[in-house]
Amino acid sequence: MFRKFLCFVISVFLLNILNPVVYSNFIDELYQYDEETVDAIAANTSFDSFNAKAFILMDAQTGQILSEENSNDTLPIASVTKVMSMLLIMEAIDSGKIKLTDNVTVSEYAAGMGGSQAYIEPGEQYTVHEALKAVALHSSNDVTVSLAELINGSEEAFVVMMNEKAQQLGMKNTRFLDCTGLTDEGHYSTAYDIAIMSRELITNHSKILEYTCIWMDTFRGGEFELTNTNKLVRFYNGADGLKTGFTRAAGHCLSATAKRNDMRLISVVLGGSDSNTRFALSRKLLDYGFANFESVKVNIKGEEVRDVVVKKGIEDMAKCIYGDDLSILLSRGQKDKVKREIRIVEFVEAPVKKGQKIGEVVYKVDDKEVGKVDLVCDRDIPKASFGKLLLRLFTSWYSLGRR
Repeated sequence: MFRKFLCFVISVFLLNILNPVVYSNFIDELYQYDEETVDAIAANTSFDSFNAKAFILMDAQTGQILSEENSNDTLPIASVTKVMSMLLIMEAIDSGKIKLTDNVTVSEYAAGMGGSQAYIEPGEQYTVHEALKAVALHSSNDVTVSLAELINGSEEAFVVMMNEKAQQLGMKNTRFLDCTGLTDEGHYSTAYDIAIMSRELITNHSKILEYTCIWMDTFRGGEFELTNTNKLVRFYNGADGLKTGFTRAAGHCLSATAKRNDMRLISVVLGGSDSNTRFALSRKLLDYGFANFESVKVNIKGEEVRDVVVKKGIEDMAKCIYGDDLSILLSRGQKDKVKREIRIVEFVEAPVKKGQKIGEVVYKVDDKEVGKVDLVCDRDIPKASFGKLLLRLFTSWYSLGRR
């Protein structure tokens, strides 16, 4: 038995070192998508009987959970880890720390990563733009590490940043030990936490979707073919991300996102028994969300609500406006049941700043709160001088006396 296992390990090693194309095909088998099989599994399996360890369905706009099972169980997550890596990469790009046109120089350490890889060589260079394609489509561990080193000097320092970001996002049951997901022992997350970081990535750094939606591309000037491991981007209407993962311990995992009309959903599946099951459950979750819920825009930022009295200001009235756009997720058929409750102060005292909160609007369905948005002042109103106030008082008295 041990001899057979040893032969298998040596074979995989030789494929990895000597024949990248064959090894790449071996990796691709882990992400197979047989449409007929996926259709059958999705049609004939209920949520509670899918062969997966945990799942969740979340609305990206509101963060509302639409369906879940074991969503707070800590589990190995394989390359779904790269959702956090991509989040930090996009933060670095959007903040100006790095640019898409910057060159990445490969270290010996990065080139030595195993698993899914683009077979980069020490000293090789490519742009951040090219690297993002290799990470988002092919889940290249070696390229991911090279980006981590570019941003924070080393993978270890980058992982510290990953865990700090997880804490900031409220991911209470997550611990990262690497930036790729190659580690199983002690490296874990939950379906809920993955949905949180996926939501942060696609809502605040939506440019990543320009990469994760690509079906096929190339790396290294066309020398290395990239095919997206997330087959939903080709086979599911509206799918444009996000990240697959597989190790023997983690099973088949997927954080997926799709958008239809004005609604974007996030589904996370962990511990699927096989690739087709992972995709079938993800598809069934997304189908359930799109069929049973709708996103309704209930107000527009800057839209006027009413006037508010300003005391001791150079103006005595200001306009109360919505501080932000707000869409709420409703079960289909509930749109006409939405009630708006305005809560606003009786008056404000100068000085008043533009954007200062002076109230809120709460939206309810059957007395249950489903959304809330701040009401803010539409302008700056400085405090009036004593002379100005006195003149206003005399003017008021004079007007009264002439009536």
